Amino acid sequence: MIIVTGGLGFIGSNLVKRLNKENEVIIVDNYSDFKIRNIKGLEIKDFFEKENFIRLIKKNNFNFKNITHIFHLGACTNTAEKDKKYLYKNNFLYSKELLEFSNNSNIKFIYASSASIYGNIKSIMKEDIFSKNPLNLYAWSKILFDQFVLKNKKKLKNTIGLRYFNVYGNNEFHKSKMCSPVLSFYNQLKKNKYCKIFKNYGGYDDGQHSRDFIYVEDVVNINMWMMNKKLVEIFNVGTGYTKTFNSVAELVIKELGYGKIKYIDFPNIYKKKYQTFTKASLLKLRNYGYKNSFITLQQGVRKYIRYLNEYYKKFEKK
Repeated sequence: MIIVTGGLGFIGSNLVKRLNKENEVIIVDNYSDFKIRNIKGLEIKDFFEKENFIRLIKKNNFNFKNITHIFHLGACTNTAEKDKKYLYKNNFLYSKELLEFSNNSNIKFIYASSASIYGNIKSIMKEDIFSKNPLNLYAWSKILFDQFVLKNKKKLKNTIGLRYFNVYGNNEFHKSKMCSPVLSFYNQLKKNKYCKIFKNYGGYDDGQHSRDFIYVEDVVNINMWMMNKKLVEIFNVGTGYTKTFNSVAELVIKELGYGKIKYIDFPNIYKKKYQTFTKASLLKLRNYGYKNSFITLQQGVRKYIRYLNEYYKKFEKK
């Protein structure tokens, strides 16, 4: 039996769908009528609200004898969140409690870290690097937990951190302003026939800020591969390639068959808080034996746009 925290969310629901084929799954998340759509048609053994789940752990009122893995994807992922105490409690203390419980119960613990911890490093990003000046409090909370894991590495058993780069794909509708550029551009183009991209900033020309974009299917593949690994390590989860926002928009426009790019001034609120470049080093992941190739941005955008077109057709018919 497997527990997935954040199982109603973007990556979590895609992982639950894959696990559902051969495993009984318990979801821990905060209930949302909108997010519940992400697991429609799936068989779920049980569901717990986060706070209730934590209480059960603390009181030892839950039978965990059959639990083999906890995939910890539940977190506040809002990079604009300003409540430091909330992020400390929700992203650090909650993760710490789950890790300690898993370790004491011999349950494998695979958790979501983030490429945000690298800050504005302008070179390929290796797992032994941390930003000394996090760009936002979300990144700060992720750094705290990664550092806690590494500091206690010798005491831990079967603990794997996965540093997600820019993930896009099915089931991210609920993320609103925090959704991927692919979905954001798609929605803007459908509505206005143009999509907005930031003008020059930080030494990059209009729309030339670039990220390592990875399709959610590849993210799930790596999680599944990690299930049988007995490690205490942290890995990058990206493609090893960086692509500009211009190139993402151009691919979406090509798939839709219409639209243009509209450049807008770089917002003051994001200055000195914006990751202008990301690119994952995959050396560690490859050295540990992960041989799968990755879906290219062109392939992923085409696949995702087809999914989005079918998804919205269903609502147009109603």
